[in-house]
Amino acid sequence: MTTESNGSARVGIVVGSRSDIGAAERAMAVLDELEVDSEIRVISAHRAPDLLARFIAGAEARGIRVFIAIAGLAAHLPGVVASQTTRPVIGVPMAGGVSDGLDALLAIVQMPKGVPVATVGVGNGENAALLAAAILAVGDSDLRARLAARRATQAAAIAADPANEGL
Repeated sequence: MTTESNGSARVGIVVGSRSDIGAAERAMAVLDELEVDSEIRVISAHRAPDLLARFIAGAEARGIRVFIAIAGLAAHLPGVVASQTTRPVIGVPMAGGVSDGLDALLAIVQMPKGVPVATVGVGNGENAALLAAAILAVGDSDLRARLAARRATQAAAIAADPANEGL
């Protein structure tokens, strides 16, 4: 897991709490598979707002092109990140709280007009990574080919399932 970028990371993954690091690590694993450099930071939007602002402000110089922000409960982190950058932000709501992630999902999905945050399913760091890679692939034909190969592998595995014999 990269915690310090050497300028090669294209995806900045930030979690609001160390308890959410598993989703970040799953996202990083998918990005590693696709040969997309990333970095993980643990920065609370509420408890360390100045540190978060510094992280976001230095993103372009470090090569960050897309952010993945992972948060539960009030889930303000993705929105705070989006409020401070024009780069794409993908929010990952986490389970917990009084409604097992529904509160976090709604907090991220209901961003005000003008400050969009893409949102994936509760705890789904893998889909956040795939969406980040798809965004980057718009301008990267090699990455686009790796994404297509990954999908072809998925489709082949499903076709090979014995339940699908004869189709």
